[in-house]
Amino acid sequence: MVRVGFRILLAIFYLGAGILHLVSPRGFLAITPDWVPFPHFMIAFTGVAEIAGAVGLLIPQLRKCAGIGLALYALCVWPANFNHAINGISVGGEALGWWYHGPRLAFQPVLIWLALWVGQVIDWPFPRTR
Repeated sequence: MVRVGFRILLAIFYLGAGILHLVSPRGFLAITPDWVPFPHFMIAFTGVAEIAGAVGLLIPQLRKCAGIGLALYALCVWPANFNHAINGISVGGEALGWWYHGPRLAFQPVLIWLALWVGQVIDWPFPRTR
């Protein structure tokens, strides 16, 4: 039941984030590193990927693929989080300090693990009982 609850929460989180990427891309564009090609396309693509991953988590036949996809997604967007933190980029006129960036950067590996766990790709550290 715990895994199901976290699966639903993660799906809601990614659905909301995906919609934000599509309807309000400005903040995401601001933190995208300069070396990312076609930033407008990439922001839209990542929004669609988040929405697809969120839906996939809720469909048993797609759950593992969605978990892997969302884990890879979280890994691939980590540089934007570092860019945001290291360069002190203001989003919406507000610069966020390390009180925000530190936990956000540290939580990314947990988010990667969570996608794999709720996607039933891994059981670690909670082995299934038979």
